[in-house]
Amino acid sequence: MTAIALALGLALGLALHAGPAAADQGDPRLEALFARLKAAPDARAAQEVEASIWHIWVQSDDQVIGMLMAQGVAAMTRRDLRAALGKFDQIVKIAPGFAEGWNKRATVNYLLGNYPGSLYDIERTLNLEPRHFGALSGRGLVLIELDQQGRALESFEAALEVYPKLPGASRNAEALRREIQKHEI
Repeated sequence: MTAIALALGLALGLALHAGPAAADQGDPRLEALFARLKAAPDARAAQEVEASIWHIWVQSDDQVIGMLMAQGVAAMTRRDLRAALGKFDQIVKIAPGFAEGWNKRATVNYLLGNYPGSLYDIERTLNLEPRHFGALSGRGLVLIELDQQGRALESFEAALEVYPKLPGASRNAEALRREIQKHEI
């Protein structure tokens, strides 16, 4: 499976956890969830906590933001990336403090090959939610595309600090460690 397919699958799967309640990266439930995520005994337990975190991250008490998020995710599902980008552009203009708007736009920019735009959006996401393991891992994927393996490894390792059982970040970090070691020999 290509990196683009993996990124799209991750973005779509995680975005579908959205619900009607008011929440975002400032939700007080996140502290306990991140503690549980870090201490999860196995991948299955970690994935259950992950789903709860994503559920909170994609929610907004603003109906317009909720509608735009749903439309953007639907456009991603149809692989209409230009339409998705338009919806996420609107979200970040209306609600610049909503981290998931930036993260979704970062994903679409990555899928469109706009790596500088994706990195910009990832940094905005991380400024709002430094524990955003999706953005940290996504930054690693972008840096791989930009042939910056050392920085990519740092990003995957940062994601693993937050979410030790994050499968993609773990696999990518291990592959990068092997590649970097080969070049050092």
